[in-house]
Amino acid sequence: MAIAGKAMGLIDTIANLQLVKLYQKDSAVFLQALHFFIGLGALVSPLVAEPFLSEDSCVVLSNRTTNSSSSPDLEHLRSSLAGQGVALHNMSQYHLYTEGVIITSVAYAFWIMALINLPVPAAVLALMYHERLLPCCRKSPCLLEKDSLSSTSPAVDHVEGHTSVFGCCHPAKLRGHPATFFILHALGGAILFITDGIIGSYAGFIYTYAVSPPLLMGHKAAGCLDSVFWAAITLGRLAFIYLSCRYTAPRLLTFSLVGVILVQCLLMIFYTSSVFLFFGTCVLGLCISSVFPSMVAYTEDLLDYKGCATTVLVTSASTGEMMLQLIVGSVIHSHGSYAFLLCCTVASFIGFCLLLLLIFVQHVHRNGHTDSRESMNMKENPSTGGS
Repeated sequence: MAIAGKAMGLIDTIANLQLVKLYQKDSAVFLQALHFFIGLGALVSPLVAEPFLSEDSCVVLSNRTTNSSSSPDLEHLRSSLAGQGVALHNMSQYHLYTEGVIITSVAYAFWIMALINLPVPAAVLALMYHERLLPCCRKSPCLLEKDSLSSTSPAVDHVEGHTSVFGCCHPAKLRGHPATFFILHALGGAILFITDGIIGSYAGFIYTYAVSPPLLMGHKAAGCLDSVFWAAITLGRLAFIYLSCRYTAPRLLTFSLVGVILVQCLLMIFYTSSVFLFFGTCVLGLCISSVFPSMVAYTEDLLDYKGCATTVLVTSASTGEMMLQLIVGSVIHSHGSYAFLLCCTVASFIGFCLLLLLIFVQHVHRNGHTDSRESMNMKENPSTGGS
């Protein structure tokens, strides 16, 4: 799992980075398309696995009754982790058997997903072979190397900086930037830390919230909520491909975060309605779907498409998806399932405040950038006139 996670993280970072570098001003549309397919994969994967999941326990007891020692062992484990005398919330009413013969077909779902993904590395290898990027195919220089050899030294520096994925993160290239340059990176990363954390927390704990009091939904109905959420995210990213051509990234981000706040406030008000939970889950997925690609395109536009912002933003989003789930899970464990909605609502308010601060810092950054350019032009004009 660790190796798979590392590989997926590299693919996510490099894919976003290359789209920004290739398309620059038009990268918002292509980023929305990229994340549409990410949401589509998250939607399709549970649907592929669902036929192979069993309604009953997949552990067949071997010469043991249901009153075996597994239940006391689990009770002892829960007490030792939570501490003696601590009230445990969200306890499952079903027995969990840990000893016996395991009968499951879920491995077939992983094989199917692996076969679906197989054409992707095959296409990448074919493209690398066509561009002569494989070590066995480098008998003649490829087109980019020919251009760089025939160019002057400034052009060579530009090619090297463009082809290096993390070249802009070199300490020598970070010197001389104003403080707002680093604040923009930090604010963009903080916003995605929160919003991707909300996505991960909502997808991870909405089932727990639905089957707990006061809703007490059925397990099948509660299991559909996660699919509804990812279906809404997928449809939202598809719609925002068109909207990103019509509206600027700050408007889309403001609309998205305001929608997230309103929906979560309504979910807290109508917390006893299972019908509104489905409706709110759908609208929340639509609103939050475009925050990541819009924020990457917006921040890179502010920083002249250097590429470093994308690396910082993707890393921050992944960290938020990991850390916020841990925090929300701890709060649910100690205060009950209703704290899940409260945590997500508070996080969305913080994200919106950070967006307002980002827009303000952006104005300061651009004004300072314009003033520095004007002062440089004024210094160059007298020398030009004298010559």
